[in-house]
Amino acid sequence: MRVAVLSSGGKDSTYAVWWALMNGWEVSMIVTVRVSAKDSMMFQIDGTAIAGAQAAAAGIPWLPILDNNEEGVQQLEEALQPFTYGSKWPRSSIWSKGDIEQANWPDNWTCNRPIIARPSEPIQAIISGALRSDYQRKRLDMMAHRLGIHSFSPLWHMPPITHMNNLIDGGFDVRFTSVSAEGIDKSWINRKLDKNSLDDLIELNSKFGINIDGEGGEFETTVLSSPWFNTLTWDVGIEWNGQRGNVSIVDVKNFH
Repeated sequence: MRVAVLSSGGKDSTYAVWWALMNGWEVSMIVTVRVSAKDSMMFQIDGTAIAGAQAAAAGIPWLPILDNNEEGVQQLEEALQPFTYGSKWPRSSIWSKGDIEQANWPDNWTCNRPIIARPSEPIQAIISGALRSDYQRKRLDMMAHRLGIHSFSPLWHMPPITHMNNLIDGGFDVRFTSVSAEGIDKSWINRKLDKNSLDDLIELNSKFGINIDGEGGEFETTVLSSPWFNTLTWDVGIEWNGQRGNVSIVDVKNFH
């Protein structure tokens, strides 16, 4: 099966790529919606260009989509349509100019630039890392139905501790890149997910009721290495306002 995986470069979508590959499916492209709005109920906002670096490190084409809509999936659906069976779009003209520039690719990053996905063989499914957001999954499922393709959410309702342990045991280098919850302070920014940090999350869950997997918006993540792409390294700054904070990516490099 030829599939596209919707990825922000975070832990859930990065695991979803691995799940697809472990099923023996062909990941035709990694798709990233790059939201220009200040907030979104559908997609991660900060640091999503890292998904392009991950794709380049795996040799998988990347499809970046600019979207200034906080809630909709219109731009995503329009961008995927040329890749589906029976598309009437002139495939040769899609992504014909300004590919990387339209994706807002950071010119200062020294990692390999991604291969921009171009229509060739049609995809048969879209895969997402949705965990428990009915809002997100319902809209992706409805979009897939309109496009005539399947929709898979392999992590749907995965127990949080199981999911986090799977990431650790699978060798994913997961970093906490944005934090905004009681008990999660500046020291968590760029911290690696491991057995110690997971134990701390479990303790914070008992004290403050935070979601161990961050599904309540307590934190966001970025993955620097996984079983399916070559390791990335990065230089980052840390921004902290006393209650919440995030990494500011200065450079991303390929590690050989």
